[in-house]
Amino acid sequence: MNDATDNDRTALRRVRRLLWVFVVCLVLSGLTAFPLESETRWLADLAGGPGAPVTEHFPALLEWIHRVRDGIAETNDRYPFLAYGTDWLAFAHLVIAAAFVGPLKDPVRNVWAIRWAVLACAGIIPLALICGPLRGIPLYWRFIDMSFGVVGVVPLLIVLRALRPLVERAELAARVARLPGGPRSADPTWPHHGSAAAAG
Repeated sequence: MNDATDNDRTALRRVRRLLWVFVVCLVLSGLTAFPLESETRWLADLAGGPGAPVTEHFPALLEWIHRVRDGIAETNDRYPFLAYGTDWLAFAHLVIAAAFVGPLKDPVRNVWAIRWAVLACAGIIPLALICGPLRGIPLYWRFIDMSFGVVGVVPLLIVLRALRPLVERAELAARVARLPGGPRSADPTWPHHGSAAAAG
């Protein structure tokens, strides 16, 4: 029993570390969606600077970066209210990151949120494939966009795999507790899996 408890605590520590990585990436994605004009200007300067590999080997990519930089700068100059849309995009990333407070506190009880995040990562691919051509996004940039979903889903799948035995035991305990004559939550000897997960 002690071995199982130690294994559960080790698994939960690993789960929380991976969830923190996911949350930090979400927060960074959100924060970097605010200063887009400055960031695209820096990116264009870096990509087109002396000795930059993009200049020589990827001229189409460099042209696209310059186009994006100029488009954002001109839009902010003439129609600054459009940037309000990307402000909401940034805010959405931060809200999604805040939603992981529950899984960080009790991953077993809030495993549904992790499953939802997996679906969200999967949804990036059809969004990029469908909306990208409609908005004139080059194919190679669409693959860059899709890579965020692929990279983001990896720690989440590892988390779900680590949580599977814990979730199955918690669901089994809940079913047994509902049986006639089964253990009740008032029984101090009956394990409370949600509390154990939160404490781990």
